[in-house]
Amino acid sequence: MKRLLYALAIIVILLAIGQSLNLIPKISLEKYVNIPRPSFDLVQDPNLSANESAIVNIIEKAIPSVVTIGINKTTNTGSRIQIDPFNPFNPFETIPGEETQIQQNIGSGFIISSDGLIITNRHVVGDTEATYTVFTHDRKEHNVVSIFRDPLNDLAILKINAKNLKPLVIGDSNTLKLGQTTIAIGTPLGEFTNTVTTGIISGLGRGITAGSPFEGHVEKLDNVIQTDAAISQGNSGGPLLNSVGQVIGINTALATEGQNIGFAIPSNVISELVSDFQRRGSTFERPFLGVRYSIIDEETAEAENLVQGAYVVSVIEGSSADDAGIQEEDIIITIDGQKISDENQGSLAKIIIDKEIGDQITIQLYRSGQTISVQTILKAAS
Repeated sequence: MKRLLYALAIIVILLAIGQSLNLIPKISLEKYVNIPRPSFDLVQDPNLSANESAIVNIIEKAIPSVVTIGINKTTNTGSRIQIDPFNPFNPFETIPGEETQIQQNIGSGFIISSDGLIITNRHVVGDTEATYTVFTHDRKEHNVVSIFRDPLNDLAILKINAKNLKPLVIGDSNTLKLGQTTIAIGTPLGEFTNTVTTGIISGLGRGITAGSPFEGHVEKLDNVIQTDAAISQGNSGGPLLNSVGQVIGINTALATEGQNIGFAIPSNVISELVSDFQRRGSTFERPFLGVRYSIIDEETAEAENLVQGAYVVSVIEGSSADDAGIQEEDIIITIDGQKISDENQGSLAKIIIDKEIGDQITIQLYRSGQTISVQTILKAAS
């Protein structure tokens, strides 16, 4: 027994000497562990738990990349008619309206390139008659010199004249799981800059209607992320981060009917937008069919004795759909053989966005009990 112990001790000593002299290769398990790595070094604070330290590090690294967006606009109260009882020949006097200058913070955004590209929600910068300002973390004020609004998603890219900015890393939203940690950063109510809230992913693939209190516009968004991290008005456009500091979404809306229900557009939509922006030379011309529609899913189709597809509510005059002779109450079944469904990859918008302007497409329709095919050339969205 003693001989066995002596032998084991000698083996351990020889292994240690071999490791120290680099005679025996050291084994690393890192390449076998399939987890995302943070884009910065995490520093363990002895006064915090490991989880708290990780979140604090992420926030400290991410906050310099988050910005506040302000609007500048002159409005007119409108003229009014005043009756002058002492002027019988012209008793009605027109009082001109008064101009009012509006300057306020209205939303958030985050840096995606070191040379001044910032992403936010389109509804934050939806007023084309206003000018906008970006306030960076160092309290510097930058005029927005150009805005590129995505006509299909609630996203926009802003350009400011600045250098050496720190962009955030955009992650892969296709790998998200329910229960993952989320961190939201923004300027709620346009007042409380660098506000941080945390939570989890509460739902995936949600469909919502989003808009802004600063403009009378709403739109339908599909496949968004639901989180219970607190999101308020003014948080729109700020990043939703995961537990390694990557952007997994852009905070977009909150549910006014309930508490702790916020929504974010997935990061892969952002990645597609940035890629398209770079490929098309700073323009957001996208192919556009030109129909307003409502999806008839498989269950509804069976119950109502209809076919599954996109029920056409209206056709935009002069659009590709109008050129093809598509009519209200038609049901679009397929586009180039691809079946229309309520799933993301089969949605009409997804199929069209994967095309190019000028592509000729074949559309299969259901009309008055018959199936017909039409063709059209895709135009650009206006």
